[in-house]
Order: sequence, then C-alpha cells, then structure tokens
Amino acid sequence: MNFIIKLFLNAIAVVIVAYLLSAGVHLADFWTALILAALLSILNVSVKPLLIFLTIPATILSLGLFLLVINALIIELAAWIMYPGFKVDSFWWALGFSILLSFVNSIFDKLTIKSDRPKDDVQIFDKDGNRVA
Repeated sequence: MNFIIKLFLNAIAVVIVAYLLSAGVHLADFWTALILAALLSILNVSVKPLLIFLTIPATILSLGLFLLVINALIIELAAWIMYPGFKVDSFWWALGFSILLSFVNSIFDKLTIKSDRPKDDVQIFDKDGNRVA
C-alpha cells in the first residue's frame, strides 16, 4: 500500500515539474505521468546502480556531481522509452527536470505522515535467554 501511495505522489510530482518546465519538458496527461513514475522507479532500481558502478572514477573526481548526470541520463532514457507521451528537449532540460523532481519528491516525503509503529530496537530476554518483548 505504501508503494502505491509513493507512486501516486511521484506521479503528481512529475506533473508539477513538467508544468514548471513546460518549455522543454512535454507530458501528455496524468496517466502518462503515472506510467512514467513507475518506469522511473524501475530504472532507478535496475539501471542506475549499474551506471553508478561503471562511473565510480568520474563520480569520485567530480566529488559526486556526476550523479546529477546519471539522473539526467535516466530521465533521457525514460523519455526515449515513453516518447509520444513524455518528451524532453535536451540534456539540460533533463538535468533540470531531475533536480526539480528530487526537490518536489523530498517535499512530499516531508509532508507525508509516518507510521507510529514502535520499532523493535529494544529486546527483553528472560534469564534463560528467551525473548520476552
């Protein structure tokens, strides 16, 4: 359930950022944004770690700023996959889109209510070593 909520919030963030950067980023509708949010999640889990691993020297030399380039490349790849519905005019628009999308997603993350479930950090054992609580 938590994943679905995050997916919808990411889709809303995509719509907001595409609206803010409407000169260089073109988005068809909300359903395209929802599919794009799912695609970005898949690309961030599968392709991004490989790109980060392959570009470790460039990332170290640039003090981590090359990760912004990797984010822009992920946006470009998503735009290439979803071409009719999502289009980015250039690499610089993809870079701006990725930075703003990260910013809006972090705001949404701060605004969401976190669960008040207690964490199992404290464990209590009896004298025989059996866990009590």
